[in-house]
Amino acid sequence: MHIRISFFIFTMMKKYYLFILIASFLCSTAAFAQQDATQMQDNAKAFMMDGDYSNAILLLNKAQQLRPNDIEITKDLALNYFLEKDNDKALEIIKTTLDRADADDQCYQIAGNIYKELNAPDDCDKLYKKGLKKFPQSGPLYNDYGELLQERRDPINAILEWEKGIELDPGYSKNYYNACKYYYLTGNNVWCIIYAETFADMEPLNPESPEIKDILMESYKKLFSNIDLLKANTDKNKFTIAFLEIMNKQMDVTMSGISPETITMIRTRFILDWYKNYADKFPFRLFDYQRQLLQGGMFDAYSQWLFGSVQNLSAYQNWTNTHPDEFNAFDRFQRGRTFKIPAGQYYK
Repeated sequence: MHIRISFFIFTMMKKYYLFILIASFLCSTAAFAQQDATQMQDNAKAFMMDGDYSNAILLLNKAQQLRPNDIEITKDLALNYFLEKDNDKALEIIKTTLDRADADDQCYQIAGNIYKELNAPDDCDKLYKKGLKKFPQSGPLYNDYGELLQERRDPINAILEWEKGIELDPGYSKNYYNACKYYYLTGNNVWCIIYAETFADMEPLNPESPEIKDILMESYKKLFSNIDLLKANTDKNKFTIAFLEIMNKQMDVTMSGISPETITMIRTRFILDWYKNYADKFPFRLFDYQRQLLQGGMFDAYSQWLFGSVQNLSAYQNWTNTHPDEFNAFDRFQRGRTFKIPAGQYYK
């Protein structure tokens, strides 16, 4: 009897350990597959950065076989097909993500870019509306939809989308870029100035930053081409009126024209006056930043970086050579921070 019981226990223990061994093997295999797919995805991203989209697609297809429900792999795969100019395949892949519970606004961004390349504006329009209904706080989607409307020669509705993006997702920079260019073309100098400087501060290393700095400088010149800024203004926006009221006091500084030096003086006076009269009513990160630079002795270097670099490059280089301590202090400060407008500071 004891022998039978012992044999039974031995048999059960053997089956138990066999089960544990199989389960352990399956878990380790699954873990290896997960790790292997992650490594392939990382390698694919490296190929994508090098412009080798074919190799990226090869690896991502293999990674997707191991993790077919991984939406990040699917997005990367669709994006690489798009970059490879295989737009039909890219659209086929990204469409599988749009109605998923874990879809994000990037899925709609990728799909929108594909529709644009396929010259399907109506489908693209429907897509962005659907995406914004699902992600109403998405700055990238407002920006992309605005660009589609601009391409369809509907600039009035395009600026509404960019403004909505600025209001609801103030940390996303591209809406400021498009909005400032719109206001530059339509002659709204105040908001062109505000949005141009905001973009330049958010994206100091962006290749489009010099263009925006040039627009900023020209907008100041256009602003002060009016004899009386308040009388010339038709905008009833209270923030705009406050801005122009202070700028109107600086007319005497413009008698010798607008240069990096005169604009530094104008803006220094502006900040001092703003914090006496309007800072409590209109708290604004851009003006806080200007004040911080003033208090830190870096405002001249900031003005040279913002205006001198586009107004007269040789003069700017000469300034940096003759003021190395000021320039280096500002450069270190700028590189060590990220500029963003916080939520709730929207006045347009």
